[in-house]
Amino acid sequence: MAIYHCSVKTISRSAGRSATGAAAYRAGERIEDQRTGEVYDYTRRSGVEHTELVMPKDVILEREQLWNAAEASENRKNSTVAREYEVALPEELAPEQRKALAVAFAQHLTDRYGVVADVAIHAPGREGDSRNHHAHILTTTRTVTVEGFGVKTRALDDKKTGEVEHVRQAWATLTNQALEQAGHESRIDHRSLQNQGVDREPTAHLGPAATAMERRRERSERGDLNRDQAVDRAMRVDLDEAERVQTGAARMREQAREWRKGQEQARQQALVAEKVKQQEQERLEAERKAQEKAERQEQHKSRGPSLGR
Repeated sequence: MAIYHCSVKTISRSAGRSATGAAAYRAGERIEDQRTGEVYDYTRRSGVEHTELVMPKDVILEREQLWNAAEASENRKNSTVAREYEVALPEELAPEQRKALAVAFAQHLTDRYGVVADVAIHAPGREGDSRNHHAHILTTTRTVTVEGFGVKTRALDDKKTGEVEHVRQAWATLTNQALEQAGHESRIDHRSLQNQGVDREPTAHLGPAATAMERRRERSERGDLNRDQAVDRAMRVDLDEAERVQTGAARMREQAREWRKGQEQARQQALVAEKVKQQEQERLEAERKAQEKAERQEQHKSRGPSLGR
């Protein structure tokens, strides 16, 4: 049974994150951040089934070039440098159909907001739900043309615009079209259970009959209900852990930079103090020599002129 999941998040420097690091992790690639010199290498990670850049007309960029340009376009230390759309891909669809759906959604975002979208499709985790096919779609927060990065797309930052709701509905529409074209009857709905008029608890107690079925490895209706809701949680496990590690690493790098800065300041202060000390010694030496010279001259005067025979 297809489930609905579409969340919109931001990648912000204020949280110790970067667009380059986020893109490298999701795509399973190596990206060097030209702004900080940090290298993000996730080439050994598994589970990345497909990656693709979806760009406005005539824009041609490589992934590393794209996200370094996104970082360079922002000057503030708390800038939002990317936006992420996390979506659940229906297990009913074949791999190529899931890929086409994710790319179609990315194309919709590109067409509507003028941004570049970076698609990364991930396979279900080894320890999680086997139906947890999903995609992470990173987009720039600014419009992108052949001229470069333009204005901020702030419509998604304001709930009053209704753009977030539009995005959620667009994902449901595209997914249902893909399911229908593939001959499946299941559909998803972006509305909350309350707005759908569905009256049920977030999870369901299995009971003895359903528990027995599950133990025999038979699917039960209540077990499916709980699994559907567990998918949303499972989707975030590996990403949240990676973000926690990335945030911790960013803090350590910042602390290291502050320590190096302090060391350099101390070194400069020591050099200045040494220079002042040397100048003071030179001044005292000059005064001593001047005093000695004055004393010799005074002694010479006190003797008076020499008288010849």
